[in-house]
Amino acid sequence: MRPLHGIALKLASVLVFIVMASMIKATAQHVPAGQAVFFRSLFAIPVIVAWLAWRKELATGLKAVAPMGHVWRGVVGTSAMGLGFAGLGYLPLPDATAIGYAAPLLTVIFAAMFLGEEVRIFRISAVVLGLTGVLIVLAPRLSLGVGTTGTTEALGAMLVLGSAVFAALAQVFVRKLVMTEQTSAIVFYFSLTATALSLITLPFGWVWPAPWELALLVCAGLLGGLGQILLTSSYREADASLVAPFDYASMLFALGIGYFVFSEVPTLPMLGGAALIVIAGILIIWRERRLGLERAKQRKAMTPQG
Repeated sequence: MRPLHGIALKLASVLVFIVMASMIKATAQHVPAGQAVFFRSLFAIPVIVAWLAWRKELATGLKAVAPMGHVWRGVVGTSAMGLGFAGLGYLPLPDATAIGYAAPLLTVIFAAMFLGEEVRIFRISAVVLGLTGVLIVLAPRLSLGVGTTGTTEALGAMLVLGSAVFAALAQVFVRKLVMTEQTSAIVFYFSLTATALSLITLPFGWVWPAPWELALLVCAGLLGGLGQILLTSSYREADASLVAPFDYASMLFALGIGYFVFSEVPTLPMLGGAALIVIAGILIIWRERRLGLERAKQRKAMTPQG
């Protein structure tokens, strides 16, 4: 285990994913979300395959024990990606990032509902705190009174919130898949499924992108594959509980890119709501780490000595 390497890889993956999202956002006014999903997924595949070949894991890394599990994870995950990409066309990058943080909070709820995971008062309180932050970010976008930001941003907010719901459901499927599947297989078959599913949207208005849009879309796909590799590698180098909180560094990157690239000035409600969401997320991660340590101690105590 090399904790500093793990943290560095995690931060690199977070930056890569934010840059990828900014590329999708830059094309969103002209390129439909389904078409963006196609490029994001298709051009991630050769990057992932090349990485597995380099690690000599191609034969074992793509083995699927539960193929239908990959299909359902693909359907839900592709829905999350498509809604998120659509929302980027209507919202500032930091706002979309903050609302997207609802996904891990909703995962706690869905895991209790569908996987029977026990959720006690601490995690419930953290989820309520985080969802309060989400509501603070959403409120100005959904307001119909004075200061409303318009129906387009309201639509964007609902699209990104829908993306967070589907992303949380996708995590529930992933939690089941990891019991039988390797991470590389989950990543590969998701990209493959998303590429195929995105073609369903072809009759609904795909466009011929301008050369600069095509370049951004291809780069977004390549960066998506690279981001997955960096993310997976970070968890090989350090404990998940150590690197997971660095997901929230994406807000700093989103603020910087939003301001300098898209001229987006963050609002106080967005910053305040995002702060509550980040605090709630870190509390949940901290609690998961404590529970994990307690379970490890119990298993060790129950293991026969000698």
